[in-house]
This record gives sequence, C-alpha cells and structure tokens, in this order.
Amino acid sequence: YRLLFTSVGEKLPDFKTLAGVVLVIPVWQQIHTKTFRYFIKLNRTDIVSVTPWLAPVVWEGTFQPVLLDSIYQKRNITVAATVFAVGKYIRFLKDFLETAEQHFFVGFKVKVYVFTDQPNEVPKVKMAAGRELVVRLVQNSKRWQEISARRMEIIQTLIEEMLKNDVDYIFCLDVDSKFHSRWGTESLGELVAVIHPGYYKDDRSRFPYERRPTSRAYVAPGEGDFYYCGGAFGGVLAEVHQLAQTCHKNFDDDAKEGIEAAWQEESHLNRYLWLNKPSKVLSPEYLWQDFKARNSEVRVIRFSGVIKDYNQIRPN
Repeated sequence: YRLLFTSVGEKLPDFKTLAGVVLVIPVWQQIHTKTFRYFIKLNRTDIVSVTPWLAPVVWEGTFQPVLLDSIYQKRNITVAATVFAVGKYIRFLKDFLETAEQHFFVGFKVKVYVFTDQPNEVPKVKMAAGRELVVRLVQNSKRWQEISARRMEIIQTLIEEMLKNDVDYIFCLDVDSKFHSRWGTESLGELVAVIHPGYYKDDRSRFPYERRPTSRAYVAPGEGDFYYCGGAFGGVLAEVHQLAQTCHKNFDDDAKEGIEAAWQEESHLNRYLWLNKPSKVLSPEYLWQDFKARNSEVRVIRFSGVIKDYNQIRPN
C-alpha cells in the first residue's frame, strides 16, 4: 500500500490517474478525522486486504509503521496483554515474555497480565521502562476445556476491576506462542480479530464452526465470514469487555443445558464476530503455526504457536 493523505478542505488528488483500487481506511479516520483524510493505493494483489464490510486486513506491506507509531505515541497509549500459564503450560511463559519484550508494542507502555496457578514459577524477565508484568493467581482444572472456557470470565472481570481507567487497548493471547517480528500499532482497532492460519485458504463450508442449532455458538451453513483464532483477539476495553461478557454468558447458558461447543471459547468467539464484525482483521501473520510451512503470501511471521505434544501438557 502507499498512503495518501491531505488536510481536510484541501483538494484531493485525481484518483483517476492512480492504478489499483482506492479505499477509505475507517480506523485511521477515527484517529485524525479533523486533520487528515487517509487513502490507500492497493499494490498487493496476492491477498485479501479488505473485508466486505470495509475493515482493513493487515498484512506486511499494507501499513506504514513509522507514521502509525508517531500518531499513537502522541496519544500516550497503554496496551495490556493477557496470557494464561496454567498447569504444564507454564513452560512456555519464558519464551512468550522474552519475545514480547523484543517485538510487542516496543516503545509503548505495556502491561502483561499473567494468570497462573504457579506464581512462584513465573520467570524473571527484564522489562523495558514503561512495561510491567502483573501476576494473578487462578485455579487449575482437570479438563483443559474448562481452563479455556474460564478465560472469558477472567478477562471480563479483569477489565471491570483493574483496567477501566488505566489501559486503552487489550490483546488476549495464547501462552504457547512466541513473537518473531513486529506486532505494533498497525494492529490497533475497536474490535480486532485474527484469521486462523489453518483455514484462511479454505471455503467457508470447511470452517469448524459449531453446527448444532441447540448451541449458542451456532453458525448456520452459508453464514460466517472468516474463521478466527481463539488464541489472539483484542481491541478497546469496551469492545473486548462486551465480547468476553457475551461469550462467557453463552458458554455458561450452554453448559446449563449440557452443551459444550465444538471448540469451546473459540466457537463462541466466532459466533460473536459473525454478528459483531471486527473493525480490523489481522492476517495469519499474527498467529501462525510453527508446524506449517510458510506460504508465499505470508512474508513475515509475527506471532506463532510453538510445536508441542498435547498429550504431555493437557490434563486430559
């Protein structure tokens, strides 16, 4: 992409002379509506770069990091990240924290909230000025599905009790993953979702949505946009709070009727994002899988799930 911007009231360039597709970027309009109008010229033709509801899909080469960082630095934002290191998943925490220091919102104020049943095992990781690690005690469970399901409730409570007046954006991330490259201001939006790397080339009919109409996570055949990761999502506090609260309630209401969605919280997340479209979608660069070969359109891997034996780390 090439960014084009003009002061409001200034004559716009003649877009008839520009090759490619011209689109308005809503999230950037929200930043500087009174000062600038932002446009892009599409240079990459090998990717989906905008959704049908005109939300940008972020890939390498579709944003200007220096420009975006300068805008958000003036706003003095704080970004929170949540990560759950319960049971044997504690073994992944050191790599997660160390690589986050190298790549996750470098140069910005960051608070990482670690939820664990083993607070004494949280590794000592040197953090840069303005970055903070907060450890919160949670209980383990005999079923990994229950651990996964409780995340939404815990995130909801965290926002209500600790973050409301202290943080601008929050990302909820899987601990069994590592950062490999920049994850920064290009990812910010009201409600942000990540396209699952296992299904981004598949037809919608192959997405593993919950298909039982009795579940509150149900997505009917022919419905759905993308299949999103449960291991990475975020946005502004109000939007993520609403997402977590809704998914938590729907999961609990299903449980009261003896229903557990196919992929637990991820199923409820996908249902929510079908009804409440994300304002920004991140490409599979933002949660790749280490066991997968990199496809040609994936120029950079920013965050990736590590290779592991689930039989060794899950309680059931």
